[in-house]
Amino acid sequence: MRTLNLGILAHVDAGKTSLTERLLHTAGVIDEIGSVDDGSTQTDSLALERQRGITIKSAVVSFAIDDITVNLIDTPGHPDFIAEVERVLSVLDGAVLVVSAVEGVQAQTRVLMRTLQRLRIPTLIFVNKIDRGGAQYERLLRSISEKLAPASLPMGSAGELGTRGARWTPSTDADAGFTSRLVDLLADHDDAFLAAYVDDETALSYARLRRELAAQTERALVHPVYFGSAITGAGVDSLIAGVKELLPATQGDCDGPVSGTVFKVERGPAGEKIAYVRMFSGTVRIRDRLRFRDDDEGKATAISVFERGSAVRRDSVAAGQIGKVWGLGEIRIGDEIGVSGRNSTRRYFAPPTLETVVVPCRPADKGALHFALAQLAEQDPLINLRQDDIRQEVSVSLYGEVQKEVIQATLADDFGIDVTFRETTTICVERPVGTGSGYEKDLDPFLGTVGLRVDPAPVGSGVEFRREVELGSMPYAFFKAVEETVKETLHQGIYGWEVTDCTVTMTHSGYWPRQSHSHAIFDKSMSSTAGDFRNLTPLVLMSALKEAGTRVHEPMHHFRLDAPADVLGPIVSALARLDAVAQTQEVRGTSCLLEGAIPAARVHALEQQLPGLTRGEGVLECAFDHYRPVRGTTPARPRTDHDPLNREEYLLRVVRRVAGRGAGA
Repeated sequence: MRTLNLGILAHVDAGKTSLTERLLHTAGVIDEIGSVDDGSTQTDSLALERQRGITIKSAVVSFAIDDITVNLIDTPGHPDFIAEVERVLSVLDGAVLVVSAVEGVQAQTRVLMRTLQRLRIPTLIFVNKIDRGGAQYERLLRSISEKLAPASLPMGSAGELGTRGARWTPSTDADAGFTSRLVDLLADHDDAFLAAYVDDETALSYARLRRELAAQTERALVHPVYFGSAITGAGVDSLIAGVKELLPATQGDCDGPVSGTVFKVERGPAGEKIAYVRMFSGTVRIRDRLRFRDDDEGKATAISVFERGSAVRRDSVAAGQIGKVWGLGEIRIGDEIGVSGRNSTRRYFAPPTLETVVVPCRPADKGALHFALAQLAEQDPLINLRQDDIRQEVSVSLYGEVQKEVIQATLADDFGIDVTFRETTTICVERPVGTGSGYEKDLDPFLGTVGLRVDPAPVGSGVEFRREVELGSMPYAFFKAVEETVKETLHQGIYGWEVTDCTVTMTHSGYWPRQSHSHAIFDKSMSSTAGDFRNLTPLVLMSALKEAGTRVHEPMHHFRLDAPADVLGPIVSALARLDAVAQTQEVRGTSCLLEGAIPAARVHALEQQLPGLTRGEGVLECAFDHYRPVRGTTPARPRTDHDPLNREEYLLRVVRRVAGRGAGA
């Protein structure tokens, strides 16, 4: 049996969870359609999801279309939970992008579609809510063509929009207008098809046109569009037929080498880890030992597979399927099991740009809070934890205020910990502006030599570690200690922000071989250890970084603002006050369009001011775009380490720590 792993994506409130319910009902998986408002849907299983009526965590359900098992993955629509969507993208065979017929193409819709196109994921577009007042057709089709997918094609026609009787009629070979549009669209993307059409129009049967449509949809060149209503069921049968005909189901090589990607991790009732794995090749059986990351290994103790409904216990999970695997205690989201062949850890969306300190209401909960946040971060890698041992505080990175509220509610409901938050701040980065070098040799009490050079690197390149010294000049473990410590130390630069886009080169190395006094055991005071290099490297690196100098950059969002033309002046003034720059302005009759850049820290203020500035008619789209040098006073973030910028204080603290460990041993 073939399998299709299908993602349902949308802007929040477009109705994708309701569509999931309707698909399950139509396929006979459920007898009664659940309600998002009542909190009775299959995929919104968290109490918080039911309370808020939004999807927070991705969920997998399954149904069958004839001989195809469809694993349907319902993803969050709210921008604050874009990390959940990111994890799902690496395991999809195809997608359905849901658009509201009333609200139309929205900011998150465009972000999602751009990403789907960039990853070449075959995508159908389903316009939902045609039964609602204000539902659009022709205007929305133009908007889809202009803003989402120029190569889009309505697969039928809609009637009685805005009424309970709204319907969708699929086009057939009897519709000459549809056939003509289909030929034109397909010919734009395939020269061979165009040549065949020019040579003999009659040679292209309708069946041939449909096969070519499926081929080009599979290559993500064209995007068929369906209209309907998840509430009434209008158009859903046509969408299901389109999923079967146009999206690529796979059989998979069940006998090949084991290869899969973990896209979700959750905890069971007893606290055990459960990994959601999409299998690309091979078969995993209970008691199989699985390798992941570098040298980590675990044994599959139980397996569930999604098939014809929900997950059912099985002895194995095979290529093409999605399974839940127990027993992999050290597994993390993004890990590949078996043979690595896919770039599943690639980041598709922008990183979180906000940060806040989580404060327990009861001081006695500090230890429990760190444990709870670590478990949440384990399920959401983009919740970056920043532990400040000096101030005994924990910070988390965020996409927005709603995510903060969800973290607060989850900590209270699942862990019994009540928390508050400090003011949300923007996460900046540091980039070197020049070249700098540092060098230390046998600095008491560390036996070792480390020389490092820091050079700027192209924007977006991250951090690269190189060596100008021979690999055999000292034990590999010491080189590894230097490299790991370099990357860890760069989490806090001159101003406390993470340092990126640089190359760090090891220019000098030296060590004291393992030795001892005559007829005595190993003597640490006479021999180098990896700890010497881990303690020495921060001093050398920060010395080089100070000489190079760094500049702090703040995150900038690209904005697109539609507003009435008669308020253009006040809008431009407001943008200037928010340090935003409108790079393009276009007046279109009674409306105007502005595009430009705004600091991420000012987006929320713009959203609050917009209704008053535009009489409630303004539509704002914002998405992270780039980092720019901070203007004015350089912001600094308190350090959470032993501060290698302060040489005397650093040595005092590190020597005391090392001595304390020695005494404890």
